[in-house]
Amino acid sequence: MKEMVVLYPAMGAGHLMPMVELAKLFLREGLAVTVLVVDPPSKQGSSAPFIAAASNAHPSLFFHQVPPDSSPSSDLVNPLSLVLDTLRQATAHIRPLIESLSENSTVRALVVDFFCTDALEVAIELGLPCYLFFPSAATSFAVQLYLPTLHSTTSTSFKDQGDAPIHFPGVHPIPASDMPGPLQDRNGDGYKALLVHLERFPRFDGILINSFDWLEPRAVRALKDGICLPDRPMPPTYCIGPLIVEGKTSEKHECITWLDCQPKSSVVFLCFGSMGSFSAEQLKETATGLERCGQRFLWVVRAPRNEDPADNFLWPRPEPDLEAILPAGFLDRTKDRGLVVKSWAPQVEVLAHEAAGAFVTHCGWNSTLEGVCAGVPLIGWPLYAEQRMNKVLLVQDIGLAVAVEGYDKELVRAEEVEAKVRWVMESEGGRELRKRAATMAEKAKEAWKDGGSSKAAWVEAVKVIKSGGNRIRG
Repeated sequence: MKEMVVLYPAMGAGHLMPMVELAKLFLREGLAVTVLVVDPPSKQGSSAPFIAAASNAHPSLFFHQVPPDSSPSSDLVNPLSLVLDTLRQATAHIRPLIESLSENSTVRALVVDFFCTDALEVAIELGLPCYLFFPSAATSFAVQLYLPTLHSTTSTSFKDQGDAPIHFPGVHPIPASDMPGPLQDRNGDGYKALLVHLERFPRFDGILINSFDWLEPRAVRALKDGICLPDRPMPPTYCIGPLIVEGKTSEKHECITWLDCQPKSSVVFLCFGSMGSFSAEQLKETATGLERCGQRFLWVVRAPRNEDPADNFLWPRPEPDLEAILPAGFLDRTKDRGLVVKSWAPQVEVLAHEAAGAFVTHCGWNSTLEGVCAGVPLIGWPLYAEQRMNKVLLVQDIGLAVAVEGYDKELVRAEEVEAKVRWVMESEGGRELRKRAATMAEKAKEAWKDGGSSKAAWVEAVKVIKSGGNRIRG
């Protein structure tokens, strides 16, 4: 019988895409892979285009759509709570699926996203090793691993501590205001729901993290030393990043053709992830700043966000009307040095292009790794989730980014957009940032070469998984 691993990602491109990259690694090791996919209840089939493309490129990679039992509870208003409730319902279908797969295969392990830890109990019932896949930074994982300890020894919500530094083992102090939104209120639905998942982390047989030792040395050392988990054994931790999507698309995008005509390292690329969106007023401020800065730019614009936070959190935005949402005449006035594209651009390919000179990013981890691997200096503009923590890592800890002022306010002003773009593209400080980015890009490549830290961690993880080693902790 063939050997198989079953992967269970959370909803959304930021979770599904890195899990599929992990699946490709397992395929290379001769293991069969089945990926269990959950779509939002009102967007069933929304992941179908991505799945079809991945299946065509890798015919031996199998996907199985897992339906939730029903719509999430109507009394949940926090977007994160809605996501976790949907995944909890979907987990009820996991056991029969794995049992059916076991009829023709030897299932060696279940690997789940950190939002899908309800499936740990299924693995225990089936006697399967269960591994946690953390698609974000080792720093973020260290924070979340320690949070239940911090919760048990404090009584104040982060939202009541202003900018006071919060100290976590192996992590640069994080201002309370930069902790993720769902964790700000310890009495809120999102906090309580997430805490349940965080408390399960120590019970996994191992942790796979999408990062590499050179990028986050302090956090990686803290995890290996077990200081983020006082009074409990630390599961084996494997930093196997960077896992990023392939750069080439089947058809050449218009923006790549445009980049081909631009000088080397001259273009500022602005893109804010699969769910990033702004108010109409912010779009106009950003446009004004780009017009004033005088630099070449490539800007991916989505339709302005609406008033429903769950809608903004879960679903892609509709196609934008650029003429309506940008300042009058902006597109004509900047057409000789700027290009605005609607909703999407081939980000990896753009960042790898020699014309790319800086990356204005929401600091989502997939985008961060793509920028790091391309050796492009970063301008951080965090929006949601753990992105503010990532900003602290990138700016204060490892010095690969500069952040825009006002990301935590209602507006980032045009003057600030202009100033930060000019600083990165024109100043001596910006040149130093570019040098550090280029060095880290080399370290990212080295991590997966023979003898590299990520390659060694992966070899060890696969050895353990194939042997059926480790069992669930109490």
